[in-house]
Amino acid sequence: MDKLDFLNITFLDNEVKDYIIFLLILLFGYILISPISSYIRKIIFRIVGNTNHQNGKIEFDSLLKKPLYYFLLLLIFYFGFNSLVFPESWGLVDSSELGIKMILSKVFSFLLILTIFWTILQSVEYIGLRLKFVAEQTESKVDDQLIPFAIEIGKVLVIIFAIVVVLANVFEQNVTALAAGLGVGGVAVALASKESIENLLGSFTIFLDKPFQVGDIITIGSITGAVEKVGFRSTRVRTFDKSIVTVPNKNLVNAELDNLGVRPVRRVKINIGLTYSTSVDQIKNIVNDIQKLIDEHKQTNQDGKVRFLNFGDSSLDVMVLYYVNSPNWDALVDTQQEINFKIIEIVKKHNSDFAFPTSSVFLENQNVKK
Repeated sequence: MDKLDFLNITFLDNEVKDYIIFLLILLFGYILISPISSYIRKIIFRIVGNTNHQNGKIEFDSLLKKPLYYFLLLLIFYFGFNSLVFPESWGLVDSSELGIKMILSKVFSFLLILTIFWTILQSVEYIGLRLKFVAEQTESKVDDQLIPFAIEIGKVLVIIFAIVVVLANVFEQNVTALAAGLGVGGVAVALASKESIENLLGSFTIFLDKPFQVGDIITIGSITGAVEKVGFRSTRVRTFDKSIVTVPNKNLVNAELDNLGVRPVRRVKINIGLTYSTSVDQIKNIVNDIQKLIDEHKQTNQDGKVRFLNFGDSSLDVMVLYYVNSPNWDALVDTQQEINFKIIEIVKKHNSDFAFPTSSVFLENQNVKK
């Protein structure tokens, strides 16, 4: 007997050599999957990436590593199992008829399509990151707002195309006839998704009218914060508490919206209360010095007003009104703090002090006749 005759031994309708080929395909596939995946990523990166940007290459690899790995893994198992046949004794029907073979074929096709479009989606995501990086280098905020929206549109189109491919290849549906049939139920779908359509139209209105841009500080209702992202359905606002509030786009379009970000200046109005022991000359000197401080400060304009206005219950009230030459919140609070410290120094310099709520009780001494 030849030493290699054992290769022709049949088990479950497959010879030993078929099983060896199957194992070799899995083994070499496991060894080669990483370098092949790396090579494919390099090719795709040359198409959609920036070869001079090393950080971009790292981001790209992290996005495409998993989908490409699973895609190649599916191919390895496909070629491996194709080297074997199902035993006739199992009585399995052909893959063209409903049975285990058809189910396995459909599952494989679905997973293969899934990994392909997963790879495409991740590539679109990387393109979005790259364009976002470019947009951040420009002064305009329009591209900061438009690019995420365009990337979302691209992702939706990829998902729709993936669904069409799955319907046509996995479920063997006539996509053209299916699209025509959707016309009949279009009204019902439109009614069911009325709110989604309103939000989508709201997003287009925001882009066309530009009531705000990404980075602007807006107030809508009780919500005040910086706009982080305008999406299909909603807009994300980062409040000063660092929480994220998601506002439906239709609400933004229909509601009264105050865009604080387009203000050329920010107004500050405070009242300081001086003690009643402060003399008229002291009040005049304090008012004049604070007025001079406001007028000469580099972050304020010339419209500031400092006036002694009211006799309070416990204090002599001086109004301080000024405008900070920046819509930026950080610049506002920094300037306000600096001026507040100076006001304290001015009041102390003129030997006055700040009042706090007090009450005086007068006891009348009466002579009681007996």
